[in-house]
Amino acid sequence: MSKIKDEVLAANEAYAADFGDKANLPMPPGRGFAILTCMDARLDPAKYAGLAEGDAHVIRNAGGRASDDAIRSLVISHKLLGTNEWFVIHHTDCGMETFTNEVMGDLLSSSLDTATVDESGWHDTGAGPGSEEGRYINWLTISDQAKSVRADVARIKGHPLVPKDVPVHGYIYDCKTGKLVEVTG
Repeated sequence: MSKIKDEVLAANEAYAADFGDKANLPMPPGRGFAILTCMDARLDPAKYAGLAEGDAHVIRNAGGRASDDAIRSLVISHKLLGTNEWFVIHHTDCGMETFTNEVMGDLLSSSLDTATVDESGWHDTGAGPGSEEGRYINWLTISDQAKSVRADVARIKGHPLVPKDVPVHGYIYDCKTGKLVEVTG
């Protein structure tokens, strides 16, 4: 086993030993809302939004973007599990701001190994082979956080499967202060 796997399984043993009444939590989120946010490890939605287990749905992806799959999850969250308010939360210093679709396509076409980044940009260190498939994906990169939040909120609100009466709020989490800053307009 790997060291990380051992650590994860040990942590799970400790968690399960004190599981208590969590087995009785209902499937629908108790506070009736959902958050779409970034997968960045520095963001802890439970802490910045005051959540306990069972409170809300948290949907995470690279950039916290309103991809087709994220909208699918929000629609299921509402239609089958009763959430009636949604938050789109991006953040400062996001990795999705550090590359473009073209850069990602170039890196993947060279190799599938992990790339490196320095002051001059991203560099592929792998020997290959790569794949051209990365050139045909919209990676939903971000050039302006406020603009991307507005675009994602508008995309969600405008989706034909999203009820018009579900409020969708947009915020940027500030990685330096921990504060949520509302994005309007």
